[in-house]
Amino acid sequence: MFEGFTPCDLQGPDGRLHTLRGGRGAPLLLLHGHPQTHVMWHAVAAELARTFTIVMMDLRGYGDSARVGSDAGHQPYSKRAMALDAVAVMRHYGFESFQVLAHDRGARLAHRLAADHPGRIQRLMLLDIAPTLAMYDNTTDAFARAYWHWFFLIQPAPLPEALIESDPVRYVRSVMGKRHAGLGAFAPDALAEYQRCAQIPGTAASICEDYRASATIDLVHDRADVAAGIRLAQPLRVLWGEHGAVGQCFDVLALWRKRAMDVSGRSLPCGHYIAEEAPRMLLAEAQNFFKP
Repeated sequence: MFEGFTPCDLQGPDGRLHTLRGGRGAPLLLLHGHPQTHVMWHAVAAELARTFTIVMMDLRGYGDSARVGSDAGHQPYSKRAMALDAVAVMRHYGFESFQVLAHDRGARLAHRLAADHPGRIQRLMLLDIAPTLAMYDNTTDAFARAYWHWFFLIQPAPLPEALIESDPVRYVRSVMGKRHAGLGAFAPDALAEYQRCAQIPGTAASICEDYRASATIDLVHDRADVAAGIRLAQPLRVLWGEHGAVGQCFDVLALWRKRAMDVSGRSLPCGHYIAEEAPRMLLAEAQNFFKP
């Protein structure tokens, strides 16, 4: 699926990180969401690589990256810790500053990356998220029903882990298939890869810790930013699916304008999985926004 890209497993701050690199030009880091891997970029990576040096990585706990042990405070899965993985990956490839295109969980990591390392991030495009703190603080019945997994995964161990591990493939197909476009939005090879990785031992625990961190330590970090008046200074482009819960439940642009100074964006006629449901539209947006 990624002809012309070179895979590399490298040592991150807390374990192995699976990466791919290809293309030429200015560096652009692609970060995936849940319950996916770098494979979610298969429909756009090759075209972007005509203009940019593309680096993709599997987040810790996902894909073929390491399942990192956690602690009572969920710190190893904080977006602050995960952002350091991204810094290490880009430094490995010789890039001290770069642009970021990120979806879902990867977009939450990217938000923290831009806040904690503002000198490294030149521009960022975030797909189908509003700020984590705002989404928790403004949860409605409609959002809780649509994003049920947010509240399932943060339950204390070991119940959610045990339920996922009883049938990881069913979990993936349920989470992804019940959204707007259904499972038909995903290339068979890509869906097979998501299902394979969900069955790797330790995946369920890592996924749960990712979400537990977002409901605890990540909110502490976000509240500290708000209290200090910290807003992202980099140009920020946000896109969301008009048929997805984020755009239907939140005023996406208004919420991001509270957290960043230079914000633009719009909805696209698709659901949550923009890179796979609307790759041509995403490519046009990316090529217009990022600087080669």
